[in-house]
Amino acid sequence: MKRRKRLVTLSITVLVFIGVIAGCAQAGATMIHNPGFYESPFDENVYIDLSLEMIPLTASPAVSTILEPSAPGILTKSNSKATIDYSNSADGYVMIRFAERNNTKELRVLITGPSDVRYQYTLDKKGGTEVFPLSDGSGRYTIGVFQQVQGNSYSTALSGTINVELKDEFAPFLRPNQFVNFNKDSKVVAEAAEQTKNSKNLMEDISSIYNFVIKTIKYDRTFAQEVSNGMHKNYVPDVDKVLENKKGICFDYAAVMTAMLRSLGIPTRLVVGYAGTAYHAWIDVYSEETGWINNVIFFDGEQWKLMDPTFASSSNQSDTVMRFIGDGKNYSARFLY
Repeated sequence: MKRRKRLVTLSITVLVFIGVIAGCAQAGATMIHNPGFYESPFDENVYIDLSLEMIPLTASPAVSTILEPSAPGILTKSNSKATIDYSNSADGYVMIRFAERNNTKELRVLITGPSDVRYQYTLDKKGGTEVFPLSDGSGRYTIGVFQQVQGNSYSTALSGTINVELKDEFAPFLRPNQFVNFNKDSKVVAEAAEQTKNSKNLMEDISSIYNFVIKTIKYDRTFAQEVSNGMHKNYVPDVDKVLENKKGICFDYAAVMTAMLRSLGIPTRLVVGYAGTAYHAWIDVYSEETGWINNVIFFDGEQWKLMDPTFASSSNQSDTVMRFIGDGKNYSARFLY
């Protein structure tokens, strides 16, 4: 699309007010063209501890089509328990399915990339196939599927390593995945198109989507408290449901914004990290001219500035908040989705 030729980056950050709202529950290495699985790095007879990461709660190159993941079964690793389809690893994702449809135990997926950062996900217990991003760049990845034994103790169901050469650095950040799950029929896709139909350039696209999200979605303090109390340990955003209900927590704001931007063909990273000691989520969008620029979201006539979509929605963009979130030094990234 013509108007998306200029890619601009911004960062949408979500953070927490301690004492007011509950706190929020890169690349390199050798590359090959034909990836293959290697022997498992995990001992199937040894149990490992897999406690989930916290959920962010905080209150305070362009393409023209939806890139939908697929599992063609060309390159797979499988056994009687699970299947890992890495046929499209060059596009920045793998698809994983647990074979037992009547399983009642919790399931986990661990993906460790070239930087040795360990990404942990839940997996559908009823045999559904899910998409997991390879967001750590090109290089060697260790992928494992684990089944709960008791509590946080898990046994290895399937694992191995794979060498990945991404088609480009944007591949994982243009497609849907477990946390940013959308398709051509999703409500967020239709809404993104509607909100940007009169936009003349990428900056206007981003501004339109940003303003729509903060004006439409209200922070759900009740649900945030439930998550903080451990009632929704496996919570994964449902972007269409959030849009329909017009309310959500930190993670929801970031997931909806990311889905809408990616549906327009804009490389977008959902980032989870810290603002001080507060666990939160924000968004980076790529600019062809300047690369990945963080801590920017709105244009004041002279320059783009950082905006927190969750807090902007619930706090009327107070000067105090804007001064805090406008300083990029407050943020440190941990995971990219």
